[in-house]
Amino acid sequence: MFEKLLGIDLGTVNLLVYMKGKGIVLQEPSVVAIATRDSKIVAVGQEAADMLGRTPESIEVARPMRDGVIADYVVTEAMLRYFIRRTCGRNPLFKPRVMISTPKGVTSVESRAVRDATLEAGAREAYLIPEPLAAAYGAGLPIDTPTGNMVVDIGGGTTEAAVVSMYDIVVWSAIRIGGNRIDDAIVNYVRKKYNLLIGDQTAEEIKIKIGSAVMMPENMSMEVRGRDQVAGLPKTITITSEEVTEAITEPMQAIVGTVKATLEKTPPELAADIIDRGMVITGGGALLRNIDKLLTKETGVPCYVAENPIACVAIGAGKALENYAIMKRSLMQV
Repeated sequence: MFEKLLGIDLGTVNLLVYMKGKGIVLQEPSVVAIATRDSKIVAVGQEAADMLGRTPESIEVARPMRDGVIADYVVTEAMLRYFIRRTCGRNPLFKPRVMISTPKGVTSVESRAVRDATLEAGAREAYLIPEPLAAAYGAGLPIDTPTGNMVVDIGGGTTEAAVVSMYDIVVWSAIRIGGNRIDDAIVNYVRKKYNLLIGDQTAEEIKIKIGSAVMMPENMSMEVRGRDQVAGLPKTITITSEEVTEAITEPMQAIVGTVKATLEKTPPELAADIIDRGMVITGGGALLRNIDKLLTKETGVPCYVAENPIACVAIGAGKALENYAIMKRSLMQV
């Protein structure tokens, strides 16, 4: 067959595309730069992300996704069209079939918006798959067996914990807290403690370079540049990994609470399987140092980070489309 099968992870922070036979073919930030005068799109993806916080009034840089759902329909559709064209060519002979992920707890209106935007963007058919199910499939968990497989998907806008068995989700919990909220916590901490204003990108850099979910034996530090709140002038401070761990305690505890809530709802037979097999962490949030240690310590269940955690949802969506006949009953009906 000539038609292309795409699995798309439409994330708050990143958009990934998986193509049958090729694997992950595209990974770009979900960011669009728009000219304010005529609403024309100036840049999409990484090019637009580089402009965040650095644009004049004539250009607005927007994230069309918020908390895992569409916040700006027109911009999301334009972004999807751009990425589908990049993977399939400008006018493909056969339009692609697309499996696209959405958070488990979305309303029918939100899920229909995702499906409609995908069809408008150039898909021949569009199917929706719940993110935790796609993440479990993409992480290589044996979801086809009657055993409990637990996955914790920590994205940019949402964290979802779910137990998967027989190609479907048994129990789940979600919270609209993810990597973005962790960045916000760092921004607020630096502002309160040092009277220093920093941007989201700087906060993310701090999180990646020295951030840790639990205190580390060796304390790391890095220089941070921003604007002094009092003097209004540029200023440099040094921040340590201990301070970052302290700063992100609140969002981390919220994530732990979501995982615990899922475990509390799990049927006893499946709970026994999870104790035995442990739980898998996927999504960009899985890259935070020692997050597996934090969850193991707080829940008593062994945790491990999936291989290539950022790509799990896109891979799972693509594989689900390849096995559509089996997965059909587990997919979201719109």
